[in-house]
Parts: sequence; structure tokens; C-alpha cells
Amino acid sequence: MIKKFIDRLLGKSPAPEAPAAPPAIPLGQRVEIPAEEHRIDPRLLDDNAVRVVRTLKDAGHEAYIVGGAVRDLLVGLRPKDFDVATDATPEQVKALFRRAFIIGRRFRLVHVIFGRGREHEVIEVSTFRAFMDPAAAEAVSGNEKTARHEIADQRRVVDASGRVLRDNVWGPQIEDAARRDFTINALYYDPTTQIVVDYHGGLADSRARVLRMIGDPEARYREDPVRIVRVVRIAAKLGFEVEPATRAPMRRMAALLANVPPSRMFDEMVKLLQTGHALKSLAELKKQGLDQGVFPVLDAAFRADARHPKRDEFIRFALEDTDARVNDGRAVVPSFMLAVMLWHDVLDRWAAIQAGGEAPFPALQQAVDAVFDARIGDISGRGKLGGDMREIWLMQPRFERRTPAAARALVAQARFRAGYDFLRLRADVGEIEPALAEWWEDFHLGDDDEREAMLVELKPASKRVHRVPAGSTVAAAAAATPAPAEAADDDAAPADAEAAPAKKRRRRRRRPAGGSAPAAPAAGE
Repeated sequence: MIKKFIDRLLGKSPAPEAPAAPPAIPLGQRVEIPAEEHRIDPRLLDDNAVRVVRTLKDAGHEAYIVGGAVRDLLVGLRPKDFDVATDATPEQVKALFRRAFIIGRRFRLVHVIFGRGREHEVIEVSTFRAFMDPAAAEAVSGNEKTARHEIADQRRVVDASGRVLRDNVWGPQIEDAARRDFTINALYYDPTTQIVVDYHGGLADSRARVLRMIGDPEARYREDPVRIVRVVRIAAKLGFEVEPATRAPMRRMAALLANVPPSRMFDEMVKLLQTGHALKSLAELKKQGLDQGVFPVLDAAFRADARHPKRDEFIRFALEDTDARVNDGRAVVPSFMLAVMLWHDVLDRWAAIQAGGEAPFPALQQAVDAVFDARIGDISGRGKLGGDMREIWLMQPRFERRTPAAARALVAQARFRAGYDFLRLRADVGEIEPALAEWWEDFHLGDDDEREAMLVELKPASKRVHRVPAGSTVAAAAAATPAPAEAADDDAAPADAEAAPAKKRRRRRRRPAGGSAPAAPAAGE
């Protein structure tokens, strides 16, 4: 200030001020695109999402369908989820709907619920957020857990690497658009006027099938490293090419994913595997150099230091079938797919524990625990997920014990179908004899008389050991697997096997000529 005063006294002209640095994220310019140009089919819209938009607009607010839903609509896909963005605050949104709940700390959102039970639908409503300059945000040295008290009352916080921990400052739509990751996700659709609002050329990129980051890609990946994974998932789903500048920092910045909470990373992995394009997603991960060191489950499934002859085929069949189920609108659950991905990791640990002198079945239990802890870790829903995976794995040696009591007990289990589908998959790749899976299919589908006839057939051979291909570790555990007492069932079986009803043969589920997987893997049926 003194220097400026002296300069004025001496008649010196003030030095020109350096121009302000341009923002890391350009704000863009609002463009309204009419229906005849964007050509979104209104029949693909969700009635509840439209109802949410109308309710907000009738209350005097701006409201749009936004993000991935608009992206999918532009390419003719029916979106799986519909999100809405509005200028209403979470409290104002909640007040307009009977069943609405404010959730989240990192980003406060409102879930508007329609329907009940399994048929319920959630419309996620977010408030337009202000442009965020990470340099102006409160910075902490820890993360969500270690710095919990420091960020509890803050609305905008980043960690030491620039990752956003809190962002709850509301702003205008133009700034909300600039904060979104990709140009094709920064589109707003008003179903009442059928206008698409585009600030960053998202419609042009959609038509060119290009995935482009808004602003400086490196800065955007630092804000949220999960965007690295989202690039892979969206490119695989839509068949888009990743724009070179967007791709360039991905591999180098993948180390930042280690700072992301495990539960969030787990959710992203499930989206990769269970949204109908798993095989393409894994191919895209490899293409971008992210197939190792990002997800522990995938590291186990594709590691090169312990190659199993049937492992790749086993996983491929399961992924093909999962993609087919999703695209047919059938349910899938993560427990079955994760059990597939980690099965050969379990086999390796099982063999190693047995080599140390442990009995087969306790060794299997220990292997299951070790693999789950190492590859899944501490995530939300761990108990249910781990219980389902354990049942699928521990059921495999029990399929070897085809005695009357053991067969009846096994087929009565709630998770039998998941365990059987896993067995069927193993048979399809030659890990076990197909005859074993076919027997269990007949027994599972048979009526009481057919089952009884099959059990009578087994009685004379009840002491024979079922043969499996050389090298199978499952056979070793079969003899050690606890089974219910069989004497009563054997004594009660008819003495004259010929008097039992003739066994009816059922049609087998054969693999189509294209080599796709046969029976539907578990999916919790």
C-alpha cells in the first residue's frame, strides 16, 4: 500500500495487475435444446420421477431429471435409476412429499419413496450446488473417519490430496453443471416442457460417443478419485471412447483410490459386475491399465501367480450369465458373483491349510474366513454377504455325499439353489463330473416319489466314493463333512428296490451352441 502511495506521488502509472487465474472448471453457457433436436422418447420416462419434477415445479421451484438418466435417454436406453436436481433445499423438498428422507453427510440428498416392499422405488433429489474451488475449502489432514470431529460442522471440506469430504453449499444451476464430472452427465431434462438444458456440449459428445471430463481431468480426479472407475464403467456401458485428455492421468492417479472408503469402492465394483456389462467393464479396466491394484476381489480373480486351468472360463461363464440376467430384467445379488470370483482363492488357501495338517472341513472353514477378510474387508452389509458366500462355498463338498439323510437335508436349505447353480457352473467347466450336477438337478426338481426312487437307487452304492477329476480338492473334504445320521433313513428305505416307482428322467439344461452359461447363477432365487 505504501509503495502504491509513493508511486502516485511520483506520478508513476500503476503496474497492470496480473489477470486472475481461470477457474479449474469452466462455467459453460446455457443452451436449451428442444425435443425435435434431442429426440428423447417420453415413453422411456419414469412416472414417479416425472411426478417429483411436477410437484417441485408446482411449488415454485426449478426441477429437472439429471445426470445418468438423461445420458441414457439420449442413447435410447431406459434408465435404471432416475435422479432429480432442483433449486429447493433438502428441507423444502422433504416438506413436499409424504415419504421423503434427508440422507448423507458428504452430500446431503433427499430420497423420495414410492411404493412398499420389494416393489418400492427411490427417486434421489439433490439441490443445485455452488461451484467449488478446492483452494478455498477447509482442508483437513485426515479422512472421513480420522477427521470426523473436524468436519462435523463444516459444509465444504477437502482432504490433503484434494478429495472432497463435504460439499453442501447451494448455488445456481450453471455452477451445479460445472461441478458434474463428464459433459454427458451435465445435462438437465424437464419432462414437462421436454427441454434439455446443456452447459458443456454434452449432447454433441453423446452423439460423437465421447466421454469427456469437464475442466482439468487431474483436478477433477483429485476431487473424487472414484471418477477414475466411473470412466471405465460408463465407457463400457455405452461403448464410448474416452477422450485423450480425460484418459491421460487415470493410471497415474489410480493410487488416490486407496484413500476412498472401502464400502464406496465395493459399491463401485458391484456396479461394474452387476449392471449388465461386466465383461466389457473388465475389458475396459484392462485397456486403461487398471485391472490390478484397484479392487482386491479382481486381483484375486485374475492374478497371474496362481493360474487355475479352469478359472478364467469359470468366471467368464458366470459373467456372461449375469449380464444376460440383468439385461432380461431378472434379479442378481453380489454374493453369488463374489463367490465365483474368489472360489479359486479359497481353493488355494484350503490346500495350503490342509498341507499344514488341518482336517479337510475345518481347513475349508478357515480358508473361507481368510479369503473373505482379505478380499472383502469391512464393508456395509458384511454379515449378510459373508453368510451367503460361506453357504455357497461350504455346500460344495456336501454335494458329494449323496446319502438319503444328507440329500434331504441339503435340498431343504434356503440357499440350496445358489449352491446348486454354483455346482452346475463348476460342472460346465469340467471341475467336477457333470453327472453329479445332473443328479442334483433331477433330485431338486423331482416330486416325492421321484426323489424316493433316486435315493433307493443310491442305497446299494452308499459306501462308494464318488469319483471326481484328479486334483480336485473338494473330494478330499467330502469325507470329513459333517452329515446328519443316516441309519434311520437307510433302514426305512424299501428293501425291494424294484418295488419303488420308476425314476423319471428330466430334460437337462444344456448349454446353447454359443457357449453362454446355462442355468441362472443364484441371484438369490
